[in-house]
Amino acid sequence: MVKAPTIMVVDDDAHIREVVGFALKKEGFQTIQAKDGLQAVEMFAEAAPDLVILDILMPEMDGTEVCKKIRGDSDVPIIFLSSKDDEIDRILGLELGGDDYVTKPFSPRELIARVKARLRRRLTEAKPAVSLQEKLGAILEKGRLRLDVDARIVSWDSVRVELTHREFRILQTLMGYPEKIFTREELIDGAYGRDHFVSDRTIDSHIKSVRKKLAAVGGEAIRTAHGVGYQLGECT
Repeated sequence: MVKAPTIMVVDDDAHIREVVGFALKKEGFQTIQAKDGLQAVEMFAEAAPDLVILDILMPEMDGTEVCKKIRGDSDVPIIFLSSKDDEIDRILGLELGGDDYVTKPFSPRELIARVKARLRRRLTEAKPAVSLQEKLGAILEKGRLRLDVDARIVSWDSVRVELTHREFRILQTLMGYPEKIFTREELIDGAYGRDHFVSDRTIDSHIKSVRKKLAAVGGEAIRTAHGVGYQLGECT
């Protein structure tokens, strides 16, 4: 018998946790609930849920900080739930590693539909990831840059560089085809998967962050192809 996916609901409003939890259980999902960010981080490490519904404005630790901590070692789908509907907030949430954004007040039916869609995409995206890894091999190297796919470790001249999950995926995409110039849309597919709304500015922000982290250890690896996108540099 296949185990039902476990959804973690994180919100400081008990009523919202109750409404969302009821709707999820009605659709056959297992649920766990956290009342604030700190509790969410602790529960995530123990329960390893299949998807997280995450409020942004919470006491102890807000949703953006929770997202950062989760993205440190997991690519589990995260749906932000917030009363904020400003474009800047949505972009920030996606840049931090969120997969979707639902604003309050919301329809439980719409939220459940998005949960199901995210879980379906996770299953379909997992299959190409295996074949891509087999194609690229466990270790990718160019000049002084080295990327260990299995361990998710990036290093420049043997000095480790800490990247987020999305940053790692972008660099992996570039290193997989070092001669290719990638458009921003192709890098979005590499970092987030297909059918995911992410702005060009988000990719530019990720690239800027990767460059900054590499520069901190004396590295330079990404070349801008003006009017087109980005390409892996010589890494010398």
